Amino acid sequence: MELLLLLGLFAVVVVWVITKYNSLITLRNQTTNGWKQIDVQLKRRHDLIPNLVNTVKGQMEFERDTLERVIQARNSAASATGVADAAMKENVLTGALSRLFALVENYPALRSNENVKQLQEELTSTENKISFARQFYNDIATRFNITQQTFPGNIIASMFAFQPSELFEIQVAAEREVPGVDLSLKK
Repeated sequence: MELLLLLGLFAVVVVWVITKYNSLITLRNQTTNGWKQIDVQLKRRHDLIPNLVNTVKGQMEFERDTLERVIQARNSAASATGVADAAMKENVLTGALSRLFALVENYPALRSNENVKQLQEELTSTENKISFARQFYNDIATRFNITQQTFPGNIIASMFAFQPSELFEIQVAAEREVPGVDLSLKK
């Protein structure tokens, strides 16, 4: 009788370990998939940028420095390794693109150019997809990290050397600041 009880207890522990291990593997794979989804959108973004730069280059001769910064930021972002490095370099690229879009507004011929409009819309759409992909990644990576850090998952995670996932975070403190809004009608 005691032998059956011990075998039953052993079987329960084995099933529990297998279940916990499989849930950690599932979360790790979902986290990897989340990162790959971000990577796909970043690749799309990186592919669109040279087209935009080439489209506006001829009419923005005086803004060559801005165009070069966009290309440098794009090349740097394309060579990023890991979540933290990608987040930092993509933030620089986002800033460079924002400056480029602001400058395009100063050129009436570019504002009315259908190619420029289409590329801006595609980049804006891609930016939204990147934002959603980052949110999904952070959500699933957080679940994966919590499962590794809470009891009893931490036992299995340490037994099988699972590592926590990095999260996308705001790297530049200025981006955390709340923008000032003045709704007064005073002039």
